[in-house]
Amino acid sequence: MEKEQNQNSDNDTEEVNHEVKSSVDRDKNTELKEEIATEEKVPEEKTPEDSILELEDKIARTFAEMENQRRRFEKEKEEAFEYGGFAFAKEALSLIDNLERSKQILENDETLKDTDALKKTLEHLNIINKDLISIFTKNNIKPIECLNKKLDPNFHQTMMEIENDQKEPGTIIQEIQKGFTIKDRLLRPSLVGVSKKAEKKDEKDEKNIQNLEKK
Repeated sequence: MEKEQNQNSDNDTEEVNHEVKSSVDRDKNTELKEEIATEEKVPEEKTPEDSILELEDKIARTFAEMENQRRRFEKEKEEAFEYGGFAFAKEALSLIDNLERSKQILENDETLKDTDALKKTLEHLNIINKDLISIFTKNNIKPIECLNKKLDPNFHQTMMEIENDQKEPGTIIQEIQKGFTIKDRLLRPSLVGVSKKAEKKDEKDEKNIQNLEKK
């Protein structure tokens, strides 16, 4: 009997020890997990040197951005001052165009041909035209000189080709509408006619025959 009691007591002790050991293991695991979680949550502290370097970088970026904005504003201000009248100047060129058209109409009028009235009128129109050109020139709006010069796509626009063996092909031999620049910018191109090599009669006839055959 006494033996059975001792055996039961030993069993109870073993169970208690096992429970205590399991509890201790659980506590250790919990503490370990909490330590790992704490290490993950706590950010790495920056040194004073790192903070200073980061602050210096931010300040340098801010100053660079401010300098870029200042340069952009200066450029926009200069362009507004220099080219602010670009649209007005372009519209004002129609005055010169209308004067040229009026002169051509009067010169082609058979009823006025060789009359004193025509001569005086043309003289007045020429004076007005010169005054306009002078005013434009004072404001850095200058006509493009193009006659007898090689075609330049930056300043000239070809409207027609004219056969001419006296001039090198691509030479401007007719000015249809005068072009102008404002400072270093093109205000409008000159409309011109350029020379091309004259075709021989035999070549023309051959081309005409070929065109008829194609049809």
